[in-house]
Amino acid sequence: MLFHEDKFHDECGVFGVYGHPEAANLVYLGLYALQHRGQEGAGIVSSDGKSLRVEKGNGLVSDIFDEARIKKLKGDCAIGHNRYSTTGASQLVENVQPLLINYALGQLSVAHNGNLTNYGKIKDELEAYGSIFHTSIDSELIVHLIAHSKEGGTLMPRVVDALSKIQGAYSLLIMSEKEMIGVRDPNGFRPLCLGKLDDAWVLSSETCALDLIEAKYVRDIEPGEMVVINRDGLQSYKPFPAVKHSCCVFESIYFSRPDSYIFGENVNFIRKMMGRKLAVEHPVEADLIVPVPDSGVPA
Repeated sequence: MLFHEDKFHDECGVFGVYGHPEAANLVYLGLYALQHRGQEGAGIVSSDGKSLRVEKGNGLVSDIFDEARIKKLKGDCAIGHNRYSTTGASQLVENVQPLLINYALGQLSVAHNGNLTNYGKIKDELEAYGSIFHTSIDSELIVHLIAHSKEGGTLMPRVVDALSKIQGAYSLLIMSEKEMIGVRDPNGFRPLCLGKLDDAWVLSSETCALDLIEAKYVRDIEPGEMVVINRDGLQSYKPFPAVKHSCCVFESIYFSRPDSYIFGENVNFIRKMMGRKLAVEHPVEADLIVPVPDSGVPA
């Protein structure tokens, strides 16, 4: 049985760039802007069209990556991840994402923000059929399901098949040698947005990371939407049955940076409105108001 600690967990941050000669460096900057979403570890995987390379470690983004490590990440495509554990031991570098594997179709890397509620059940089933898990995080389940899928000879139908078997929250970046996939769970629990930098596509957990690299915000990835980016451009798909949208309220209350736009609204504005509503619903006579943590300042 899988138990979760009874405390707040920061949402992880994901960031990806497709089609830019400085992809890894841009992902580094994107992760730096998303540092508030996870401080336990960070990683970047890049692709030069032939193979994937990974650099990752425990700690803050600026402590893990220097110029030498970023130069090792060759290619014009890269995805990155900031970790704050919701499952799995936080000190193990094996649990730092993006995950990178070799499988039947080549190489595959996955960066995941969210929680899979049926992780334990499916993991037990996969292990019973011989799967060996190398981490203690629920995100590895997605990798195994993609690798085990018998759907088609390309990546996309395998991803659709894998995600149809899981329950819970996920905003995902998935990268092979030649393409990148961004996908958001049908409920839309976690945010994911799309940006453009010159001819390059950018995927990010929050718009604040787009601002840092001077990318233009295009739109949010819709709940249940999958975007596939390759040399032919960007294609959008809706492969999952429609369900009620259930955005995570703590994105607006606590997780996201005040200058980001989440679920179509400015986070700072929403927090101010919450403060006004709180003052109406629970008026008190006070000489001093102390916001804890800092996300309470606007309210």
